[in-house]
Amino acid sequence: MRAAAAWRTAVVAGVAVTTLAACGGGNVPSDDGGGADGVLRLGYVLPETGPLAAFGPAQIESIKLAVEDVNDAGGVLAQPIPEVTGVDEGDSASAAGQAADRLLSAGVDAVVGPAASASAQSVIDAVTGAGVLQCSGSATASSVADRPDSGLFFRTAPDDALQAIALSKLIREDGHERVAIVARDDVDGRGLLDETAKNLEAAGAAVVLGETYDPATEDFAPLATQVRDANADAVVVVSFDEAAALLRALDDAGVGPRQNAVYGADGLRRADLATEVSDPGIVAGLRGTAPAVADPGYAERLREFAPDVTDVQYGAQAYDCVVVVALAAQAAQTDNPLVFASEVGRVTSGGEKCRSFAECKRLLDQGRDIDYDGVSGSLDAMGQDEQGTATYAVYGFDSSGVLRTERTERVSTSN
Repeated sequence: MRAAAAWRTAVVAGVAVTTLAACGGGNVPSDDGGGADGVLRLGYVLPETGPLAAFGPAQIESIKLAVEDVNDAGGVLAQPIPEVTGVDEGDSASAAGQAADRLLSAGVDAVVGPAASASAQSVIDAVTGAGVLQCSGSATASSVADRPDSGLFFRTAPDDALQAIALSKLIREDGHERVAIVARDDVDGRGLLDETAKNLEAAGAAVVLGETYDPATEDFAPLATQVRDANADAVVVVSFDEAAALLRALDDAGVGPRQNAVYGADGLRRADLATEVSDPGIVAGLRGTAPAVADPGYAERLREFAPDVTDVQYGAQAYDCVVVVALAAQAAQTDNPLVFASEVGRVTSGGEKCRSFAECKRLLDQGRDIDYDGVSGSLDAMGQDEQGTATYAVYGFDSSGVLRTERTERVSTSN
C-alpha cells in the first residue's frame, strides 16, 4: 500500500513514471475505472471496419492468443483473464472515442488499442483519466508520445521517427536522389512524411515534392499528375486502404512501380494489395519497410490459432501489449492499474531475460526481476523515453504481385 500511495503522489505532482512510452502529466486519474477485484479485465478498441480494417484481425486474434497463453500458465493473480471485451474502432477518432467509453463502462483494467495514431490520441484522455492503462500496438506517430497520460499509456510499436530512418536508408542505398513523397493527411501520414523528408535531405537527397491528400478522395489523378511533373526518380507512398486507388492513378500517370521506383511503409505491406489493385503488375517492384517481428515462428503460430488471418502486421505488438500488462499486474500483485502501471517499465528492462509469460511468471514467483523480450522484439525502455532502436522488415512485391520479405534492418535514433 505504501508503494501505491507513493505512485499516486507522483501522479498528482505531475511527475512521469518510467514506462515504455514517454509519460506526461495530464489529468489526475480518477479511481472510477479498473479498481481492484483480483481479476485482470481487458478490452480492445481495434478496427473491424474503416481504413485500418486490414490490420484488425491480426491484432484481435493475437490478443486472444495472448490471453490463452496467460491463462494456460495459471492466469494473473491465480485467476484467469476473462473473455476480452472488444469494440470496433471504426473509421474515425469519434467512433474510437465511443468505443472506448463502452469499455470503460464495462469496468476494464486495461485497453489495447486503438490502432490508428489519431484514434489512440483521441481516447488517451478518457482512458487514462479514468485510471485505466492503455497500450497500442500500432499507433506509431511521434505525436502520440507527446500526449499527457499520467504514466498510463505505452505502446509496443516503434515510433515513426525510426521507420523514417529505415525507409530513407533503403531509398538512398538504391541510389535515388530526387524523391517525391505523398501521404494521407492525418497524424500518421504527416508525421512520416516530415520525418522521411528530413532524413532524406540529411543524407543528401532532394525532396522535390511533399504532398498530403484527403484519404476519402475518390480521384487521385491530380495528385498523380503532381508526382509526374515533379520529375522524381523515386516516389514514397504513405497510405492505408486507399493505397490501391492511388497506385492505379500513379500507374496511369506513368510513375507507378512498373515505371518508376516506388516505396511504401507499413500500410502497404499487405498480402492482398496485388488483388486490390486488380493487376499484379501495378505493384510489381514496389518495396518498403515495416516493423519486423523478433520471433520468426510467431506468424505461423498465429495462423494456426486463427487460420482466417492473412496479414499478420502488428499482431505481435498487440500480443506483447497483453503479456506486458499481465506481467505488470502479476509483479504488482494487484489488478489496480493505478498501481501496476508503474511496473510496465520494470518488467521489460533491467532484469533477467525471459521470452514468454510462463517463463517470466516463474521468475517473478521466485522473487526475481525480469526483462520480458516479446515476440515483437526487445521492449527495453530508455529512461523516460521510448525505445531508441527498432528492427524493420524490408519487403517487396515480385513480378506476380507476391509479397516477400527481403531482409531485416536494425536502426537507431543515434544513426
